[in-house]
Amino acid sequence: MPVRAGRPSHERQANPVSDFEEPEEKEPKIRVLLCTCPSADAEGLATFLVETRLVACVNIIPQVMSLYRWEGKLHRDAESLLVIKCAKKGHKKVIEAIVQKHPYDVPEVIALNVKGGNADYLEWVERTGIR
Repeated sequence: MPVRAGRPSHERQANPVSDFEEPEEKEPKIRVLLCTCPSADAEGLATFLVETRLVACVNIIPQVMSLYRWEGKLHRDAESLLVIKCAKKGHKKVIEAIVQKHPYDVPEVIALNVKGGNADYLEWVERTGIR
């Protein structure tokens, strides 16, 4: 009979999922925004967001390929992806600023909730930028 790692069956809890639950923590008060833009505009937009203290940090991922339908035509564009970290309270102002500064008529801006991570980093993001 093969040997299995873990507790003997007589010591296992009735609900094995509980072994993998994380302890309750305060949910971070930050958002991650994703925004695509032309590569030529990526650094300027990222710099604007950080210098104006709208956001804590922006990562620029160059050379992503976007496929989408716009005005009835299929488009394939080389773009950059901005990964933007900001305080949850200020994320609407960040989206407004991106829409104003962005060269597209309808820029892609998607807000994601953050459920956890390095507590020191999350606190830094929350303290930095708009509150």
